[in-house]
Amino acid sequence: MRHESWPDAPPWPPTAEPAESTRQVADRFAELFTQHGPGLKRYVVRRLGLEPADDIVAETFAQALQHLESYDVTRGDERSWLYGIATNLIGQHRRREIALYRALSRTGADSVTEPFTDEVERRVTAGAARRRLAGALAGLSRKHRDTLLLVMWADLTYEEAAQALGVPVGTVRSRINRARFALRRSLAGLDPAAEDEGAGK
Repeated sequence: MRHESWPDAPPWPPTAEPAESTRQVADRFAELFTQHGPGLKRYVVRRLGLEPADDIVAETFAQALQHLESYDVTRGDERSWLYGIATNLIGQHRRREIALYRALSRTGADSVTEPFTDEVERRVTAGAARRRLAGALAGLSRKHRDTLLLVMWADLTYEEAAQALGVPVGTVRSRINRARFALRRSLAGLDPAAEDEGAGK
């Protein structure tokens, strides 16, 4: 089994006498990388597996670095912003994510989430229910799946998820309600995709 390794924060390019603003951006970038990098990687691994996770996390922070100095602090903590970038990048790997969920729904073998799942969660999501849940996630539209997993797996609040996705909080609530209804239908042995197809938000 592959074990997750987390590299040290990437070094900031040295300069002879960096400007104060450059120092501040460098310090803030290192802080964000240390504070949110591991959790962000766990989130990406749960959705896509280990292989693409390092590249997606690296690209997330590369994009954040380009805009960090101009980030509007009135928007709040940068955490939601980082997860929004990562979610957009995950969207480029939609086929891989769906394939992982479908494989889990067929076999029940979850090599993706196993390293990050404690004993209680393993018991709760074991067996047929776990396979149906994976099938339900595969059947959700991207926007409903993104919203649900930002709240359930990344532990974002509804407000933070709204900021990450650039949508109103009401839209997040609507998507969560629809996604949860679809999951309940799946766990009851019904087809969640049929309900999700008509969801407009």
